[in-house]
Amino acid sequence: MAPSVSPPRSVRPTTWDPAQRNGAQMMADTLAQWRSLGPRPDLWVFAYASLVWRPEFTAAEQRLARVHGHHRCLEMWSRINRGTYECPGLVFALMPGGSCTGLALRVPHDEVEALMPLLWAREMPNPVYDPRWLTCQTAQGAVHALAFTLSRRSPSHTGTLSEERYRDIFSRSCGRYGTTLDYARQTFHGLLHHGIHDRALGKLLRLVDSAD
Repeated sequence: MAPSVSPPRSVRPTTWDPAQRNGAQMMADTLAQWRSLGPRPDLWVFAYASLVWRPEFTAAEQRLARVHGHHRCLEMWSRINRGTYECPGLVFALMPGGSCTGLALRVPHDEVEALMPLLWAREMPNPVYDPRWLTCQTAQGAVHALAFTLSRRSPSHTGTLSEERYRDIFSRSCGRYGTTLDYARQTFHGLLHHGIHDRALGKLLRLVDSAD
C-alpha cells in the first residue's frame, strides 16, 4: 500500500560537478522537503551499503525495504575513503534502473534536525550524491525515504569496469578507512546478516578468489 502523502519533489541538479555544488544548500533543501511531509514527520533513510552495517546512529525502527527504479552497484570512484588519487578505489552507489533491497531506517521527528548535519557530513563531505526521496516497499507498508543516489552524468561514476579492472582495484586500492575489498566484503556480509543476498556483488568478490 502506498503512503497517503506523496514523496517530496527533489531539487533537480544544475550541475554534477561536486566543486560547483553547494552542499549546505542541498542539506537545507532536503530538510525543507522533509518538513513538507506533514506536521511532525519522522525521517526514513534508505540504507543500501555501509549504512546497513555501520549506520553511526541508532534507528528507532528498521525494516527490510525494496525500492524500484534504482539498483546498488560498485561503480563510484573513491579517492579518499577507499583509495587515493594515485590509486582510486570504489564505493557503492544507488543508480537508475532495476531494483534494490536494503533497510529503511526510521529517525524520530525530534532527532532529525540534530542528526541531519552528522548524516550529511558522512554521506556528503563532497556533494557528489543526489539526495532523493524514494518509495520503499516494506512488509509493514510503503514509506518515503531519503536515499543518496548517483547520476550516470556524475564524474564520480566509473562507467562499466572490466573484471580485470575490478581485480586490480581489489588488490591495490586503500584509503583512510581501509581497502575497497574489505568495504565490499563488509557490505556483502552486512546484507547477508539481514537475509539480503546481492548476487552481483557476490560475483565480483569471486573474482578475488579466482585470482588466488
